[in-house]
Amino acid sequence: MNSETPYIPKKPKGTEEDPYDPLQYFIALFEGRKGEASSVKQRAATIEDVLKERIIDGDKKGLEEDLATALKTHEPLYIINEILLSGMKVVGELFGSGKMQLPFVLQSAETMKKSVAYLEQFMEKSEGQEKGKIVLATVKGDVHDIGKNLVDIILTNNGFKVYNLGIKQPIDNILKAIEEIKPDAVGLSGLLVKSTVIMRENLADLTIRGYTIPVLLGGAALTRAYVEEDCVDAYGAGRVAYAQDAFDGLDLMNKIADGQFDSHLEEIKKRKHNRPSNAKAKQRWSQNEEAGQKLIGTELRPLELEAIKLKRAELAKQVEIPIPPFWGGRIVDSIPVKALIPYLNEQMLFTFHWGFKKAGKSIDEYWRWVETDVKPILKRLLDECEQENILQPKAAYGFFKCASQGNSLLIFDESGNRQVGQLDLPRQGKDGGICVADFFRDIDSGERDVLGLQVVTAGQKVADVARDWFTGGRYQDYLYLHGLGVEMAEASAEYIHKRIRSELGFGHEDDRDVKKMLKQGYRGSRYSFGYPACPRLEDQALLMSLLGAERIGIELSEEFQLHPEQSTSAIVVHHPQAKYFNI
Repeated sequence: MNSETPYIPKKPKGTEEDPYDPLQYFIALFEGRKGEASSVKQRAATIEDVLKERIIDGDKKGLEEDLATALKTHEPLYIINEILLSGMKVVGELFGSGKMQLPFVLQSAETMKKSVAYLEQFMEKSEGQEKGKIVLATVKGDVHDIGKNLVDIILTNNGFKVYNLGIKQPIDNILKAIEEIKPDAVGLSGLLVKSTVIMRENLADLTIRGYTIPVLLGGAALTRAYVEEDCVDAYGAGRVAYAQDAFDGLDLMNKIADGQFDSHLEEIKKRKHNRPSNAKAKQRWSQNEEAGQKLIGTELRPLELEAIKLKRAELAKQVEIPIPPFWGGRIVDSIPVKALIPYLNEQMLFTFHWGFKKAGKSIDEYWRWVETDVKPILKRLLDECEQENILQPKAAYGFFKCASQGNSLLIFDESGNRQVGQLDLPRQGKDGGICVADFFRDIDSGERDVLGLQVVTAGQKVADVARDWFTGGRYQDYLYLHGLGVEMAEASAEYIHKRIRSELGFGHEDDRDVKKMLKQGYRGSRYSFGYPACPRLEDQALLMSLLGAERIGIELSEEFQLHPEQSTSAIVVHHPQAKYFNI
């Protein structure tokens, strides 16, 4: 493997007998293999090498024939543990060093799964090849499962038995699984900041009940400092570790299986004591965790309130209040998928959700690869979605009279006299700090401004199909479809926001370059709940009620998350100076 200058093979033309596979070509680009793109058998000398290379390359063509050959000289359990898992180990090393992209890791996992399924028919039921058992769960109130499921894929195809409980799992369900399964570890996952608090509460429950089982924590909102400080303190046994990604989880499970987990935790403690920033990191976490509530709950002093009113008066002079075509909420029962394609953020889809990184290549080189090898995947997936009606985007949106008061936005009925809701919003903690409410007329002005509200979804079916593909071992397509569903929800949000701007009379001000338009190249702004300027997820209940969002199949979880997962909501501000800002 040449890690210095990867060889770029000539693109094979393909024949009827051996058609060109763009994924195999793209793997060759990133793995940097020397020589022409050739078959596994041409590169490997023995059947053991052939099978190992098949796992590394994710090559399933002719797999069963090679496995049958290997069975002539090896027991099935030996093939799995000594040959196939050695290939998966190389895959992990390549991924960890940035030489293999996530989609190809999943392609290797697909090949591993297919290999094991073939070999199992020749194994005794009692033979069992798992290295250990783990219970995985997304914590209570959290509907996100992509990260947890990637952990499931990697652990399952590296010799571990995974019991995946699914999303929104309360601690009682997790405890029941521990009692019934007797696993070697528990893995808790979640995306929200609120979920990290629930993880800490779950650890306290485990402590009360006297458990000492190792617990692995993962999720986008977690930090290593939070896990190694707060979460370790919350668990009496202290046997908690942070898994940044699926291969981190694999490394930790290997340590558990080898009896090295506790010594690993001791090493972490030693490093922690030599880390002077721990206290500051912990303090920052606590501040961040409560910042939204503190800022929202802060009362304004008379002089501050007067200054805010003057600021709003100046902002009001800059723009007339637009007149919407209707008041209240409306339903868009079906959005044509083709109408959303121009609003699809391909950079987010390809790099963030699908994991096609630059890997040291220039921007131009990367996007040439995207054009020839990644976009065909998108086209194939969109064609399948159209044929099976997998994507079912819908929306609810509307216009409401409003006025600002302090740090709050008051929402009124069509008459402008009866208040029907209130959004309490945070203000930047500095002199002249901004609050979203500032971009609307003040209550004392006597005028009623206009607020846009919207909620969109890619539909429940995309989540259901993705789950079926995951269960069926279509790991790559599962990753692709999940990411497409998320970005299609975002594209739907852009589409509806564009409609709102047009109906308010200033859609023509949008940047004609779609890429620039997607980076706020338009008048006003759209603030989604859960982000700094509009942090309270519970305020989505008001938006859902005002728009009647249940009519398009959207509901809220106990933690005020939108369900289906591929959904998003926002308040829409028309003032030209309204842009994203941090609190």
